[in-house]
Amino acid sequence: MPPIRHITLPAGFLAAGVRCGIKTRGEDLAIIAAERDAAAAVVTTRNQVVGAPVLWIRKALPRGYGTARGIVVNSGCSNVCTGAAGLKDAAAMAGDTARRLGTEPEKILVASTGVIGHRLPMAKIRKGIAAAAGALATRNDAAALRAIMTTDTHEKSAVVRGRAAGKTFTVAGIVKGSGMIAPSMATMIGVITTDLAVRPPALHKALTAAVAASFNTITVDSDTSTSDTIAVFASGAAGNRPVTARSAARKPFTAALTEVCRALARAVAADGEGATKLIEITVRGARSAPEAEIAAKSVANSPLLKCAVHGGDPNWGRIAAALGKSAAKVDPDKLTIRIGGVALLARGALRKFDLRKVEGHLAGPEVIIECDLGLGKGTYTALTCDLSRRYVSINADYHT
Repeated sequence: MPPIRHITLPAGFLAAGVRCGIKTRGEDLAIIAAERDAAAAVVTTRNQVVGAPVLWIRKALPRGYGTARGIVVNSGCSNVCTGAAGLKDAAAMAGDTARRLGTEPEKILVASTGVIGHRLPMAKIRKGIAAAAGALATRNDAAALRAIMTTDTHEKSAVVRGRAAGKTFTVAGIVKGSGMIAPSMATMIGVITTDLAVRPPALHKALTAAVAASFNTITVDSDTSTSDTIAVFASGAAGNRPVTARSAARKPFTAALTEVCRALARAVAADGEGATKLIEITVRGARSAPEAEIAAKSVANSPLLKCAVHGGDPNWGRIAAALGKSAAKVDPDKLTIRIGGVALLARGALRKFDLRKVEGHLAGPEVIIECDLGLGKGTYTALTCDLSRRYVSINADYHT
């Protein structure tokens, strides 16, 4: 069987994933690198408590974009709330990787995920960086993806091909994330590569738009991580004239990037800790798009609604209550609620409905909830998952 490829499918990239002993088993350190300097852009968490790797990235790319050679990621320890020592460790990760790749530390991004409040085991990290740098190739994509995972139950990757600036190009992405997911920028840790030549400012603009339409729409537990990072690298190996913010080519590239991000975001929501169902909540008829987002996320973050879906209970009252508690304008006399396309409440009036049909829909792996506020044209779709007993077990046993 040929090796799995995703993150190195765009020309000009190499990857490796190794075990250095941070986690009790499996790979726990990855390097994804361009063969030469690449355009780079990032978005990071809006949480006020941020990890040292995020601070390093903000120092390396203060405007959120620039040029970089690659990224080193470890799992099992997030290097958060570790003070000056943690900042030194993040810088050392970048420095060690840079030396192995023949570049400057400022051109290496750093990301860490795992338990908060512990120092990185730097002796193990350094050995891992040496091993990963020595193994960089186009055959190690699966190992690199496994190395960034923590409580994830399966690997998450996406690949899209498109055409822009007269060239065929590829966008590929990997992501980890299962709990502590309520991005206000991106998700836990994600890396995206493309072989299209894109100027750094245009790359950042495209990433910001893609994140708003994907990662920012999901929530598992309403908790924004301290380590959220999404990084995208453009190698330029497609040989096109570089895409700028004003290029016609920016639109098809942004569309492809958004498609990859949406697929990854959907996979994160579906793999919420203990989740058994993906829940898609669309709010229409809000006074504005921002109010539609507020309303949809209020439903998506409702523990009562998430528990009801887990139990297959078509309790539409929980949906109505979650809408009403939000800061969005809601008029109960104009409210319509559907589950699986079946109207349970129509413009404030109760509807007779086929209970077995709705229960059948709730028993499936994906649940569709639609709410029409009847007040305007604002629309927004949020993604979440059910809340199960296993979620409690995972987080009761997860050391923080």
